[in-house]
Formats: sequence, structure tokens, C-alpha cells
Amino acid sequence: MAILWLLMSLLLMSFALLMVMRRRRGAIEQVPPGHPDAADPADYGFVRQEELDVRMPGPDQDLLDVLELVQRTQDYRAAAQLLAGTEAEGEVRWQRVQAFAGAAALELQQRPGGVHETPGGQWLRVWRAEQPKDPGGAAVHAEFLVQQAWRTSTPGTDDFRIIMEEARDACAQAALLAPGDPVPYIVELSIARGLAYPREEFEQLWLKILDRAPHHMGAHLAALHYWCEKWHGSRERAYSFAEAAAARAPQGSLLAALPLFAVFEHLPEVNLVAGFYRSEVVTRAMHGALHAVHAARPDDPTLAHVRHLLVFFLVRAERWAEAMHQLIHVDGHIGALPWTLSADPAAEFAVYRALAVAGYEANGGSPATLPG
Repeated sequence: MAILWLLMSLLLMSFALLMVMRRRRGAIEQVPPGHPDAADPADYGFVRQEELDVRMPGPDQDLLDVLELVQRTQDYRAAAQLLAGTEAEGEVRWQRVQAFAGAAALELQQRPGGVHETPGGQWLRVWRAEQPKDPGGAAVHAEFLVQQAWRTSTPGTDDFRIIMEEARDACAQAALLAPGDPVPYIVELSIARGLAYPREEFEQLWLKILDRAPHHMGAHLAALHYWCEKWHGSRERAYSFAEAAAARAPQGSLLAALPLFAVFEHLPEVNLVAGFYRSEVVTRAMHGALHAVHAARPDDPTLAHVRHLLVFFLVRAERWAEAMHQLIHVDGHIGALPWTLSADPAAEFAVYRALAVAGYEANGGSPATLPG
């Protein structure tokens, strides 16, 4: 019976995806209200799929402007200036370091270079050569190496280990340049996962982060990966870590949403049955995240991360109105879990968005009834 339910769920999701894609191709068949093919996300002011920005989870216009300038001119100085003016202990610095490193890594992937071609991301190499004592450039370089390891090699191989060891040295250099900055240590959390740090060594690293930024959401998300069963911890340890962080979170902190990320990390390989997403464990984690979102500052830079994950869970639980409420806050920028795990994040997000719109309208909703 379980296999039958699984096959039926897969068939239903495949059918929904097919209908969404048919609508994008301009299909004009008459379909009933509430069907994904009848729902039009554009009616709600949502942006077209091809215009979705996969570089970051939410808007950061200063970062976008600098990224565009750096990539157009291949001059790193605007990036160095932006990071120098970004608070070291805050979430924004970590996100900007990730964005710059990711941009350089993507450039290198697209233009690996050759005899007569300069490799992509040359501006980062120039940055490190011309300003070797700049802590911002050192942090970006360390994160760049980590991303390169995960993008270009397989964990456990010699190539992966060599790049990760180089990244570890880069983290140590970045930490020496800015002793109070938690970012180099947060970068090292990914290295700890990749190189399977022993628990004692990982906990020593974690204490260094807690000394500098005890409520850093990005750091907790990175640490959660280490504890997850598919890496080097266990399901129970990951849940315990997430729940403890949520319990000690100060008022307004999005750490209260961390258990939902722990649930996501341990989802079954394939589980599309709505009943699973209405279970006690999932519902409790969703409610914690919803409460955290309600209590958080509107300008909290990690708010979009939580909203994106809520869209995923709320759609699968068929809580359409709540999913739509999250969508109106995050639509346009999709550089967050779970979409970034897909080979085509924009397409993955667009499918969930279309399903949310269809479910909302099937239950009497419309653009006029959706609160802002």
C-alpha cells in the first residue's frame, strides 16, 4: 500500500509539472478553476520565471550594483570597499562573502581559460595579489576555494581533499587578518563537513564562532550540515542541535526556525504525500518557523531564507494561503534552499509557485483577497 501511495503521489506531481510547463508554452485549452494550468502567477504580480534572480535569497541592491560593476570591469575595488563597510558580526557580511565567492567561481566555470584566454574570476586573484592583508579579500578567497571543492570534485577524493586543505589554510590567514570576524570560521564549517573533522575539533571551531557571533543564523545553518546524518553526525544530534539553538534564541531571532531546516535535511529521498507534511514533527517545526518570521525584524537578512523553506513545506502540506503569503515577500530572488539544490532553481521555484496559486484559487482565493 505504501508503494501504491508513493506511485500515485509521483504521478500527481508529474501531472502538475506537465500542466505548468504546457501553460508556459502557451497552451490555450479550457481548464477548470484551481487547476495549475488555469492559475496565472502573473495575476499576483509575480515575476516571470526567466527573470528570477538565483544569486541571492532576497534583495541587496548595494551588492547587486557592486557585483555588476566588478564583473563588467573586472576591477575588485568596489567589492573590497563594500565589504570593508559591512559589519563584521552581522549576517550581511557572510552573505556578501558567499555572493562574491560564488560569482568568481561561476565565472571560472564559464571561462576556465586557456592559451589565449584569461580565466574567469581574475578580479579575485588580482584582489588577493594587490591587497594580501585585506580581510575581506581573504575571506572571499577562502569561500571561493570551498565552493570550488564542492563544485568540481567529489568528497573523499584526493582532489577534493587538496582543495579543502588549501581552503583551510586560507581560512586561517583570513582569521589572522580580522580576529573578531566570525566569517573565516563560518567558512571553515564547510571544510569541517567536507574533511570530516572529529567531533572535538569541530566543537573547538564552533566555540570560536559562538565567542564572536553567538546568534549568527548563517553559522548555525552551516553547523547543522555537519551534524546531519548524511554527513558525519546523526538525525538525533542534528535535531538536538537545532532545538537547543531555537530554545536559547533571543526574542526576534530567526534561530527559532532552525528545527525546520533540520527536518528538511532529513526528509525521505522521495515523499510527496501531503499527510507526511502534516505530521506532528513537521507541523511543529513549521509553526516555529512561522512564529519566528512573524517576530523577526522586516530587514533581517536571513528572513528570506526561512520564507523560502516555508514555501516548500506549506505547499507540500497544501496550506495554500500561508504559502502565498510567504511568496509575496520572496518572489523575485530565489538563491536559497530548497531551490538551489535543483539543477534549474528557477524552474523548481516556478512549479511550487504555480501549485500555490492553483491551490489558493481552488479554495476561493484571488488576487483581490491576498493580503499584502
